[in-house]
Amino acid sequence: MYKVAGLAATPGALGLLSVTVFAATEDKNDPTLRTDELSLYTTPQQKFRYVEPEAGQLEQGVSQLRKAAEPYTTWCQQTGLAVAEKVQGVYGELKPKVESTIQFGKESYDYLRDPPSGFYPRVGVIGFAGILGLFFARGSRIKKLIYPTGLMALAASMYYPQQAASIAKVTGDTVYEWSLQGYVTMESLWKGKPTTKQLKEKSEKAEEKPQDSSEANRG
Repeated sequence: MYKVAGLAATPGALGLLSVTVFAATEDKNDPTLRTDELSLYTTPQQKFRYVEPEAGQLEQGVSQLRKAAEPYTTWCQQTGLAVAEKVQGVYGELKPKVESTIQFGKESYDYLRDPPSGFYPRVGVIGFAGILGLFFARGSRIKKLIYPTGLMALAASMYYPQQAASIAKVTGDTVYEWSLQGYVTMESLWKGKPTTKQLKEKSEKAEEKPQDSSEANRG
């Protein structure tokens, strides 16, 4: 009887006991904030300044050498520019002449490559005339210049009369212009040069003027 009553009282006693139950909680990550993210704090703006490193002995030597050579480099640059401008100007003047010479050479080469019939015999005759002129002009430099030129021109005029006539016309006009210019120059020099008679008259007038002035002072 006592055993049954004890067993019956045990569940009741267990019900009176208070049991604490712990529930599982979720882990919460608390984020950490920086001071500049808070509204109460302001981070001052940082200012950086570049500091150049000190120059060494090698850099100082190079700098001094550069400063010492600066006038010479400037002079070289100016001289180079002046020379380049002069060369460019001379090239601009000579370019048409060079082009005409090259064109004449090309035309002569084309003409000699396919010459007309009888060209080389005529050239031989003209050359022989020049040699003959040198033979006749022995002992005189003027004859050596005139005789070969005249005989070659005469031989060339026999084979090329039209070209010889045109060349003679141009040469005659040129000689006439030169002679006319020479005549005008000589005439101007002759008129501008005082004669001996005029010089005597001027000297006599110069001597008379001091005498007249002395007589006027005496009176």
